[in-house]
Amino acid sequence: MSDNNDLFSRHEHALEKEYETCPSCGHDLHIKHSKSGSFLGCSNYPTCDYTRPLVEQERMEQQVLPGSECPACGHELAVKQGRYGMFIGCTNFPACNHIEHQETDQEVDVACPSCNKGHLQAKNNRFGKTFYACDNYPSCKYVLNHEPVAGECEKCGYPCLLKRTLARGEALQCADKKCGHIQA
Repeated sequence: MSDNNDLFSRHEHALEKEYETCPSCGHDLHIKHSKSGSFLGCSNYPTCDYTRPLVEQERMEQQVLPGSECPACGHELAVKQGRYGMFIGCTNFPACNHIEHQETDQEVDVACPSCNKGHLQAKNNRFGKTFYACDNYPSCKYVLNHEPVAGECEKCGYPCLLKRTLARGEALQCADKKCGHIQA
């Protein structure tokens, strides 16, 4: 019998969460949806604009890295949490904006086929996806989504190939969108 009482009290707790009242005006809170995700909002909306996230996310407190030193101001560095995830930054934040960047921009040693001046580099976007762009940016905005390989297309002579993984295995493809020839 005690198991049923425990189950009933959990159920009551869930119902309390479902039928919460607005702390500002006392009306019911309802689950609402937006392009940013779901949230709880007041049912008395135009009059009361109270909202709060549906799921409270845990924020990590900044952790100081002992023995580290900011190259800009000399204060210690700390692991912090920002809108795009974790990063390492200076503890003297408003006065010093130094942030440690990951060394992800590696050169692939393929000449840019668009401007013939720069080289293609591997870069990461804010979602962690790798792309390859000319290091002569902003004057050259050439970008590839697949790893470039130095070489020439056997069909059209375009000076850049892409390394592609296909069902039959790894192959080289012409980087020119008009050609797209796949070499064995």
